[in-house]
Amino acid sequence: MTVIERAARKAAPRLRRDFNEVQHLQVSRKGPADFVSMADKRAEQTLVEELRHARPDWAILAEEGGELPGDPNKPRFIIDPLDGTSNFLHGLPHFAISIAVEEPMAGGKREVTTGLIYQPLTDESFWAEKGRGAWLQDQRLRVSSRRDMSEALIATGIPFMGHGDFAQWSRIFGAVAPEVAGIRRFGAASLDLAWVAAGRYDGYWESNLQPWDVAAGMLLVREAGGFVTDFRGGDKMMERSEFLAANDVLQSKLHKLVAGALR
Repeated sequence: MTVIERAARKAAPRLRRDFNEVQHLQVSRKGPADFVSMADKRAEQTLVEELRHARPDWAILAEEGGELPGDPNKPRFIIDPLDGTSNFLHGLPHFAISIAVEEPMAGGKREVTTGLIYQPLTDESFWAEKGRGAWLQDQRLRVSSRRDMSEALIATGIPFMGHGDFAQWSRIFGAVAPEVAGIRRFGAASLDLAWVAAGRYDGYWESNLQPWDVAAGMLLVREAGGFVTDFRGGDKMMERSEFLAANDVLQSKLHKLVAGALR
């Protein structure tokens, strides 16, 4: 945790400076409505340099640079240097650095055991270690205790040009929206999950995400006493690229609504 927080705080000042001069950033198209900026690349370079210096034999899976090889018997870092790039480029102050540590387990499986989501503008450091709970700085986090869907505030991600299944999302929205107090889309999956862990959101669903979007956030939710499943309530989140998070009671109610919309 010390290593990954040091790396995030090393990358953060440049992101803050670039955010304040966002109109001057050099931006290139990475795909339909999917932009990558020089700020993104510089942040990732800083993170990789810091993490490689501290753990030279660990692999790194990064959003921009892909897989950087390491010892397969050692853990690997999973990093998103700037989650919420579109927010960043439009001057919206909602983005984060996300870093997770994934360790090899028995039977060839791998498990995320450490995660950090750092919001550079608010200086909020959401972090979790397996078995040690989830924290915001030194404050212990717990998922929301709400049990009634009519009181729940739910987060989501909306498909956009070239990304996601809008028809499927519309069916899910049509099933969930009439049952809840509100639905929010703020544009940074890592922070959505961190806010579920902190009880700011009562639940969350989104599809078509990558490991660097969710690795740290999933651990945060679980260590804060919540549950993360696929849309049918199972454990095939990565295989299906479906992510649904909430406390135990709302998780059951939410996944039944979402699964029903998929029939």
